[in-house]
Amino acid sequence: MDLLTVVMLVVLAVLIFFMFRNSRKRQRDLANLQSKVVVGADVMTNFGVYGRILSLDEENNEVLLESTPGTVLKLHRQVIARVVEPKTVDASLADVSPLTDETDTVIGEPEYGERLDGLDKPKNDE
Repeated sequence: MDLLTVVMLVVLAVLIFFMFRNSRKRQRDLANLQSKVVVGADVMTNFGVYGRILSLDEENNEVLLESTPGTVLKLHRQVIARVVEPKTVDASLADVSPLTDETDTVIGEPEYGERLDGLDKPKNDE
């Protein structure tokens, strides 16, 4: 066998290795998602609808999802893209105060194209 054939076989073997590795990773991620899909979980579907799971029908792979109070959607289980975890507020960001000027009055958001003078200039402590 010449060198080119050996290189091509090695490249093919590497491609097959990564293909199987990605397949196993996708299966593991899917199994992890399916274990989190339980009644009462907040989820997002493939088409961007957020809601809470009301019931699961394992036999028919159906989910009843409440998107807004009183609106219940009947979906296939595979359209659930992810389980929405509640966000936690970082304690260091919780104490951030609104932007104020020298008189301690809150500065509102500038209009489009408006420039707030003095905010981008450093103060001299001299």
